Amino acid sequence: MTKPIGPLCNLDCTYCFYLEKLRLFPKGGNFRMSDEVLERYIADYIAAQPGPEVHFAWQGGEPTMLGVPFFRKVVELQRKYAEGRRIENALQTNGTLLDDEWGAFLAEHDFLVGLSIDGPRELHDQYRVDRGQKPTFDRVMAGLEILKKHKVAFNTLTVVNRANSRRPLEVYRFLRRMGSGYMQFIPLVERVAPEDNPLGLDLSAPPSLDDNLVESTHITPWSLRPEHYGEFLVTIFDEWVRRDVGRVFVQLFDVTLGNWAGMGSSLCVFSEKCGNAIAVEHNGDVFACDHYVYPEYRLGNLLNQSLGELVSSERQRKFGEAKAALPAYCRRCEVRHCCHGECPKHRFLRTPDGEAGLNYLCKAYKRFFTHSAPYMQAMVALLQKRQPPARVMEMVEDIARREAARSTSSASGRRRPRGR
Repeated sequence: MTKPIGPLCNLDCTYCFYLEKLRLFPKGGNFRMSDEVLERYIADYIAAQPGPEVHFAWQGGEPTMLGVPFFRKVVELQRKYAEGRRIENALQTNGTLLDDEWGAFLAEHDFLVGLSIDGPRELHDQYRVDRGQKPTFDRVMAGLEILKKHKVAFNTLTVVNRANSRRPLEVYRFLRRMGSGYMQFIPLVERVAPEDNPLGLDLSAPPSLDDNLVESTHITPWSLRPEHYGEFLVTIFDEWVRRDVGRVFVQLFDVTLGNWAGMGSSLCVFSEKCGNAIAVEHNGDVFACDHYVYPEYRLGNLLNQSLGELVSSERQRKFGEAKAALPAYCRRCEVRHCCHGECPKHRFLRTPDGEAGLNYLCKAYKRFFTHSAPYMQAMVALLQKRQPPARVMEMVEDIARREAARSTSSASGRRRPRGR
């Protein structure tokens, strides 16, 4: 996950956890990735990949602030070092700076664009505002029209927060109407940092296992509630499994199916271990994870050590393996194979037994994974028979018809003839 402009962004989203990372770097510094760092990164990253395809993920901050010429240089360097490998690029953007020049470039070089949008106007503008605290919905939708005009492949990233988590179908149906065939829902959970924290940050760093129980008052006002997130996921899933399987792809649902099928998770937070989703900052600093960009998780710098060496270091290996350490309460859970404790960043509660390390979103995930289990098992059975998982919709419809028929029959049996 590469941040070629660091934490700089043209927006000022209320809930953004990355904007304040500006304080971790020298004041007045240049946040544009230098040509030297860029070339070293691209060469190292391609060299470290074992397969014929290499996938780059460009994020921020807001990477489009660098302009098209920067990314033309990216493509040139990728060609220089590709050595016959296929290069894929993904760009995560708020969409507000996209224009025809961007659209033509992204289409020409087959970039996959992730567009950040939190739902219809009212919900999106709740927290996603610019530096003048003005709404951004119209500008994002204009960016979407640029992508459609130039036939650029895109997916959507929706931050599930205190506001939109209460209106799941509005969010899902809006995204479907706007043409999103691939949806990511990212739960928003941030803690308020102690006033005396040495880095002077507003948000708390990820917890350690000896943290005390954190009360809800330490959660930011925009963070979602576990019960709301569980309802959000279940409500959207029920609509999706009845009409959209095979037509709309929801990242969490795909990952859940993969875990039920024994294929493992393609998403780090639901894997048993992590450690491969590193973050590369604008100055070449390499961090253990996007959510762990703090001095104690800095692995080194690309200009001093190769990316491959940093990622395969003993320090990073231990970081990734530490995710597998779960409380006994989690190890006994019937849906542990789907969850694996989710992200350690969210493990700041205590279990009913008083053990540290329980995920703040445990109730939400337990509800979703339990609710979706029969449908996931049905889709796994279809896959084993070499049939498309979308056939689960026929099964759901058939069950609904039988239940409706039983209900009608039962109602008829309760009727009594009227006397004269």
